[in-house]
Parts: sequence; C-alpha cells; structure tokens
Amino acid sequence: MRIDRIDVIRVKNPFLHPFETSFARFVERDALIVKIYSEGLVGYGECKAFHAPLYNAEDNVTCHHIIKDLLVPILLHKDIEGPEEFMRKISFIRGNRLAIASVENALWDLKTQREGKSLKTLIGGTYNEIKVGVSLGIEPTITALLQKIEKYLLEGYHRTKIKIKPGWDIEVLKEVRKNFPDITLTIDANSAYSLDDIELFKAMDDFNLSYIEQPLAENDIVDHAVLQKAIKTPICLDESITSVEDARRAIALGSCKIINIKSSRVGGIYESVKIHDLCMKHDIPVWCGGMLELGIGRVQNISLASLPNFTLAHDIAASKRYYTEDVTIPYVDITKDCTIIVPDETNGVCYTVDEASLDRLMVSRDVFK
Repeated sequence: MRIDRIDVIRVKNPFLHPFETSFARFVERDALIVKIYSEGLVGYGECKAFHAPLYNAEDNVTCHHIIKDLLVPILLHKDIEGPEEFMRKISFIRGNRLAIASVENALWDLKTQREGKSLKTLIGGTYNEIKVGVSLGIEPTITALLQKIEKYLLEGYHRTKIKIKPGWDIEVLKEVRKNFPDITLTIDANSAYSLDDIELFKAMDDFNLSYIEQPLAENDIVDHAVLQKAIKTPICLDESITSVEDARRAIALGSCKIINIKSSRVGGIYESVKIHDLCMKHDIPVWCGGMLELGIGRVQNISLASLPNFTLAHDIAASKRYYTEDVTIPYVDITKDCTIIVPDETNGVCYTVDEASLDRLMVSRDVFK
C-alpha cells in the first residue's frame, strides 16, 4: 500500500473523575492521534504517551518528534506491505515504543480494511468476548475507595485492581479485605517500591491477592526475581517488559508469574503477539493493560485481548467509565455479563472514528503530504 498523507492530531479530553496513581494525578487525557491515508483508505492509531514522562521516558513532545522527524519520512509517498515491514524498517530506532506503536497501530487499521478481515482474525484471536476488570486510582479516603469498589462490584466487574503507593498500601488492603473478603483483588504499585520494602510485600501474602503488579523499578527484572522468590503472591510485570526479549529474560530469571501486555509499551501489536506466544509456551498467563485510552486505542486493545493466552480479566473498561465524550461510533460498552464483544467478520460489531468528536477535542493538527 502507498502512503499518501499522515496527520498527527493532538486532542484533550477531560476525565469524568480525576485518576490518581503512585506517580501522577490525571484530570484529562492529552493524546496524539495518528491518521494515515493510503489509496482511498484511512487508518487510525492512538499514541498513549502522557503530557510528561511519567509512565516511561516518553511523552507527547518526544513522541511528536519521533513521528514527525523519523517515522513520517520512512512512510510518506512510499509503498509498504504492512505493519510487519514497517517494524523491520524502523528497527534501527532505540526505544520510543509509544511513538512507534501509534503508527504501527494505524497500519494495522489500514491492513484490516484492505484485506476485509478483522484485527482479531489477522492476529489469530480466538475469544469472542473478553472479561473486564476495573482499575481504581488512589482515592482521598479509604471510605471513598470502598464505595467505588462496591459500585463496580454491583456492575459485575470480574476483577478489582487498586493502585497503591507508600503510605497507601497495607492499611488500605486490610480495610478492603475486611469489607470484601472474597473478591478477586489485585494491586498495582507502578514501580513505587524497592527491595527495602520486602517485609511489606511478605505481609501482603495474607490478603489472597491474585497478583502484585510492577512493585519495583520500571526497568528492573533482577530485583523482581529476588522479590518473587521471597513471596507467595504472583508478581505481574508491566513497565519492565518492553519487548519479547525482556519477557524472555524475566521468565528465565523467575521475575514474575504473570505479564501485563500493553501494545503501546512494547512498540505495537506485532511485538505484543510475539510476547503472547512466548508466554503461552512457558505457561505464563497474560492480560491486556490500559493507558486511559480514548476509543481508538481501546478498540484495538479489545482485539489484542482475543488471543488465547489472555486468560485474566483486562483493564479495558467501557468508555463511559472515564469520559463523557469519546471518539468512536459506537462508544465501547460492556455487556450485562461485564464482558466486551470482540469485533470480527461474523458478529456485526464494528467501530468507526467519530470525526466530529475528534474535531471538537482537537488542540492542533500537523499534516504531512
């Protein structure tokens, strides 16, 4: 396919409620949307970086630079077979995976249209619907957190995940388990701790957690291996896994028993599938994490999570969980069983981009043609 034009659109969308993690408090989603034109078709990808280098070393400014100055010249007015060839062409670039993934995702969108097949079919997905979990940020009080947990349990969410940080951890868990002794519960530290806190994590074994997500440094697998050997609760790695090679090393070291795959964190869907296949070979279950996406990224996550080793509940909630307005038609929503139907050729589920909504949320647009 020949690439005729590429737009990079910056949008801002306010959250219904602020969302707080161990590293930041978010009040809006500041995102870049990549729009690629090819022979009468248009493909979309969502860059999942934030306004500052908070989750990893990238932010919207660095991603805009990489897309504009490196990725656009590789593609514009060139012929390319698809996302696999694109990944080979950009293999000289170190890191910058959030930027790369936004373009790669748009190329997958074009590929689905050109071949008349769903993303689920193209990557070998098997699930017709996926289970949804809820991720809850750090609240002003424990009482407020308990109220939110109860609300989402009544809505049927299959797993409850709560964010923790030093000072908001063991006492919170005590209260949550006191009020909800039998729920499927996980915690996410977003790299807020070190091995100095090993006794704290040993104490968490008493709370029957399904896993502890990324407790230690965002680029570490060695200390996580030490911690995993010291505790019974499975460790789930997130930020530490940026490639299939990272996953291979973590599995070899025993750094985790579960991996959270975010396609944006690893450079796109192509690398995500390779990580999925490696984990499946080694009996490491995976699930699909979220980055507070708009609908474009959310829909692609749904298809990724249809692969057979995505066996745990995902951070892919309904659009209305975060936003009053989203950029897809229809909005992503959950079923009465708190699942999401995976779009494919047989079920009639199809999402398109709402250009009018995109225009309303747009802050700026760069056009390359």
